[in-house]
Amino acid sequence: MSAPGRIRVIGGTLRNSRIEVPDLPGLRPTSERVRETLFNWLQPVVDGARCLDLFAGTGALGIEALSRGAAAVTFVEREPRLATALKANLARFKVSGEVVGDDAGRWLRGPGRPFDLVLLDPPFALDAWADTARALEEGGWLAAHAWIYVESPRGAVFALPDNWLPHRQGQAGEVAYALYRRTPADPLS
Repeated sequence: MSAPGRIRVIGGTLRNSRIEVPDLPGLRPTSERVRETLFNWLQPVVDGARCLDLFAGTGALGIEALSRGAAAVTFVEREPRLATALKANLARFKVSGEVVGDDAGRWLRGPGRPFDLVLLDPPFALDAWADTARALEEGGWLAAHAWIYVESPRGAVFALPDNWLPHRQGQAGEVAYALYRRTPADPLS
C-alpha cells in the first residue's frame, strides 16, 4: 500500500518510483492491481506506442506507459494543480511527456493526431465515456488499430463505437475496466 499522497509505479524502468499526488477531492487514481493487470495485457504493444492519457489526473497510467517503453505520452488534465504536479513528477523521473492543461472534451475538438493507445478514465461523476469515445473516433485521434482502455464504475452503461471490439475486461471493487481494440470503421456504412 502506498503512503497517502503517493502512488507507486508498478513496472518498467521507473518501477517502484513514487508519484507525488496532490490531495484533491474526487481524485481517484487507478489502483496498483488494475494498473498491473492492464499493463500485463498491453505488454506486447506498449513499447514504442504513442499514448494519450485523457483526464490524466495523477498521470499514473501514462507514466506507467512511459516506464514500459511508450515512445511518447500526451497527458490532458484540466485541474491546474494536477497538471503542475504531473510536470514535476515527469521532471523528477527525467522522462518527457506532453502535459496539456485543458478540458479533455474541448481539447478533442482541436485537430486530431492518431494515437496507438488511449487511456480513458474520466472522473466518474462526469459520465463522459460515450461523448469522449465519439470524439476520439470521429476526430482522427485513433490509429487504425488503436488500443483503448476504459475505466468506469461497476455496472455503468454507456455506448461505445461499434468498431471498438472488446479484448479483455475485469472488475476490482466498485471499478470496471476494459481494453478495446479498434478496427477501422467501414467506409460504406
